[in-house]
Amino acid sequence: MKEQNQMSQEQINNNSRYGNHSLRVGVIGVGNMGQHHTRVLGLLKDVELYGIADINVTRGLDLASKYRVRFFEDYHQLLTCVDAVCIAVPTHLHYEIGLACLNAGVHVLIEKPIAANLEQAESLVNAAAANNCILQVGHIERFNPAFQELGNVLKTEELLALESHRMSPHSQRGNDVSVVLDLMIHDLDLLLELTASAVFKLTASGTKAHQSGQLDYVTATLGFADGAIATLTASKVTHRKIRNISAHCQNALIEADFLDNEILIHRQTTADYTTNYGQVLYRQDGLIEKVYTSKIEPLYAELEHFVGCIRGGNQPSVGGEQALQALRLATLVEQMAMDGQAWDVDFQQGAVLSQPQQS
Repeated sequence: MKEQNQMSQEQINNNSRYGNHSLRVGVIGVGNMGQHHTRVLGLLKDVELYGIADINVTRGLDLASKYRVRFFEDYHQLLTCVDAVCIAVPTHLHYEIGLACLNAGVHVLIEKPIAANLEQAESLVNAAAANNCILQVGHIERFNPAFQELGNVLKTEELLALESHRMSPHSQRGNDVSVVLDLMIHDLDLLLELTASAVFKLTASGTKAHQSGQLDYVTATLGFADGAIATLTASKVTHRKIRNISAHCQNALIEADFLDNEILIHRQTTADYTTNYGQVLYRQDGLIEKVYTSKIEPLYAELEHFVGCIRGGNQPSVGGEQALQALRLATLVEQMAMDGQAWDVDFQQGAVLSQPQQS
């Protein structure tokens, strides 16, 4: 596979050609997420929201009228007019549309997962490199202020274990993929970013609650080469929305809530406060620190980063290679959750080392 991490000088010069001119950007697919992309792109400095494309003509025309942009029923016509696109279509269309955009020399931000399978994902990564295009994948939680501060806090802590919960009530969206590819893949990407150690052990189990045939509730446990572990739970059938990661460290418990944009650090301390006569007035058994986080909208930060990468010719923090890593791990989790077995893996090579014998 061609390495997308290193850009040639030709590519850097090519991507720096925009200078101070407005970048023309379009949106392909204006369902729920695509409408948010459309809204935020209209707010970005030095960006011209040129047009949107969708097979739903009524929806597309309504949104185009709202934001006073052009509408294209055929996204191929949009590609001749823009420098970059945001792709927010069902997962099974990611490869076809993403490849067409990259081959047209258009920079791409595509929603996660990068593609429906590993072969398609690798092809998109290669196409981006071959066409000197930026390929960014919408792992939006990377741009959540709470996650970014969590990473900063963990730099000074000795990590023992990570625990994530990403749970939602049942919805009509995202049902073309399992809960692993719809929700858990966010946290798989985050954990890979937080830990520098390789994954070598993985177990997973799950259940189906609806007739779609897709997994709706999955738990997974990852073992890392440095001894740390991570436990992930993702659900499409929980009657409350939850988005959090807890980091269990040698000297603290750190809790990041992505919905409330809040980080709390719990430390066990014991201190007695006494009178001059030695009488204990009260005892402090713990300390809670609240970390300041910015209030920037994650999608705004994500799109601003995308535009900055195009202008500067820099690789995005969540490019095709990083998204491919997350998809590799998610694919293993999904397979294990289906059969309930524990496998040894060499995740640095993306390969299964051994599978248990079926009883």
